Amino acid sequence: MSALQISTDRSELDVPLIYRFLSEQSTWAVGIPRTVVDRAIENSLCFGAYVDGRQVAFARVVTDYATYGSIDDLFVVPEYRGRGYAKALLETLLAHPSLQGLRRLVVATGNGRALFEQFEFVAPQHPDTVLERYFPNIYVS
Repeated sequence: MSALQISTDRSELDVPLIYRFLSEQSTWAVGIPRTVVDRAIENSLCFGAYVDGRQVAFARVVTDYATYGSIDDLFVVPEYRGRGYAKALLETLLAHPSLQGLRRLVVATGNGRALFEQFEFVAPQHPDTVLERYFPNIYVS
């Protein structure tokens, strides 16, 4: 088995693969327009994971690089799941020099809770102070 390579070089990202996964297979962004995916990538710290030069996983962080970050769109393509790639990707993301010293790093996840809990992610300490504007069907026409 080939080693997993992880990079933050945007030029290496397989954007069509990312778009297809998010718009067709994700549980959180079905129907997302390609222009929105492009803009999200452009304005985030992105992590691509590759095996033999093929992208097999992705994650991005929206951050001010000082106090706050949000992990978004972390996925492993289905045929590469169960090999520890999501864990390796998250380890690399959390160790990135630009993300050190953040006061708060958040993630919203439906089925990845166990993965994030391995890295000390917990439910909000003050849920009575956390509010959100959430439009779950924004991409569905």
